Amino acid sequence: MTKLFCATFDGLDAKTIDVELSFTKGLPSFSIVGMASLAISESKERVKSALLNSKYNFPPKRITVNLSPSDIKKEGSHFDLVIALLMASQIKKIEPLEKIEWFVFGELGLDGSVKENQSLFALILSLANQNRLTHVMVPQESLEKLSHIPNINFYGISHLDEALTLYHDKASYTKEVVRERIQAASINYHDESYFYQSEFYLDFSDVKGQEVAKRAAMISAVGMHNILLEGSPGCGKSMIAKRLHYVLPPLSQHDLLEIAKLESLDGKTPSFSAIRPFRSPHHSATSASIFGGGSVKARIGEVGLSHLGVLFFDELPHFSKPVLEALREPLEDKKISISRVNAKIEYKTEFLFIGAMNPCPCGNLLHESLECRCSDVEVQRYKNRLSDPFLDRIDLYVMMQNVKSHDTSSISSKEIQERVLEAFMFAKQRGQNCLNGHLNDKELENFCTVEDDATGVLEQAISRFALSFRSINKVLKVARTIADLEQSEMIQKHHLLESLSYRRR
Repeated sequence: MTKLFCATFDGLDAKTIDVELSFTKGLPSFSIVGMASLAISESKERVKSALLNSKYNFPPKRITVNLSPSDIKKEGSHFDLVIALLMASQIKKIEPLEKIEWFVFGELGLDGSVKENQSLFALILSLANQNRLTHVMVPQESLEKLSHIPNINFYGISHLDEALTLYHDKASYTKEVVRERIQAASINYHDESYFYQSEFYLDFSDVKGQEVAKRAAMISAVGMHNILLEGSPGCGKSMIAKRLHYVLPPLSQHDLLEIAKLESLDGKTPSFSAIRPFRSPHHSATSASIFGGGSVKARIGEVGLSHLGVLFFDELPHFSKPVLEALREPLEDKKISISRVNAKIEYKTEFLFIGAMNPCPCGNLLHESLECRCSDVEVQRYKNRLSDPFLDRIDLYVMMQNVKSHDTSSISSKEIQERVLEAFMFAKQRGQNCLNGHLNDKELENFCTVEDDATGVLEQAISRFALSFRSINKVLKVARTIADLEQSEMIQKHHLLESLSYRRR
């Protein structure tokens, strides 16, 4: 009995599926067993037509296709090609000349042509991250995207006959596999390339004034620190937020592929751009759309799609209380679990959170010339929508200034990016593998070394502001980032003082 391999999603990760086929004596029939979805069951008609139109004699026997393991639900039309290839090889009585574990993906047309499937990139990338596959047959039109994935031999197939020829003799495959290169600027460290975008569609030079906010935004970008911007309407909160993801630290090739996987899961064509994701759900969005969910099949939400990028909540207090409180887990643990009766999934959430809010419901509480129309009760109710445990997960809090007629531009996105890259390389050179905002307790102890004269400042702040353990760690992480911007090995007194100035009191 011949066996080939395919895959299906189990949550957000791909699971290898063994595909077996047998011809037995009995009344002619064609059945697929192993919890196959409707799309796979319909493949019987596509496979039969493709074989007949490709001059293969469909055998008048009892045909059984088994998809193993049988307790995992299989979905997707990409099982067409592997089923047809197994059937064609048995009809022609062809065996492979080499013992290779072939993974085969592709949807079939009725004439035997092989078509692309939208889920292929995410499936194959997930398998590649598991080091599960080396030789893969894919649709020819998918080859350009898939060739970004390293260490895999891809073979583009445009017709069932090509797949059968390749399966029998790999040496007969004459098409050249072109390895695509990432089209972005890069810096190198220890043979590892890190990619970044050198063009800015939105530039910080458009932001007039707001020097404190721009300084905080640069610190936030270097370490991927969560930031909350509060100020009057029109002072530039959204402008800063929408420009921040263009100057974030560079991405490794693994990060780029991970982002491309998320784009594929979101139904988009992977762009392989070095710009990190930017997700900005409206405050009326449901909890399921933000965190993921579904009654039958758990799907990824905005929080998961913002992994390695930016999650921006504009008009933060207008989000529902359950949404804001549920956001505490992904902000702290950098992952989130979605549990349903039929699915339980976990996905990473290493994003930079940006919140923007007005000082009161009407927005004029801090304005120098406009009158606030809100009562004290309304202002307090508005503020109380953000709980202390939620605010404790914010690294940087910035009170925005009112717009002045003489405000001018002081720094561009290119200048900020240069500072970010310098700080990124400085952290790499001391052996740090993750960004400061994502340091765990052990890494915090190793890399956040405080000078003796600065220790007293931290102790005074802990006593005066009643800082929690989480707040202390966040102060140290932000101070580490400020020290990186100055290329300082140790956290000095003025680094800690600036870090403390960004804490909400």
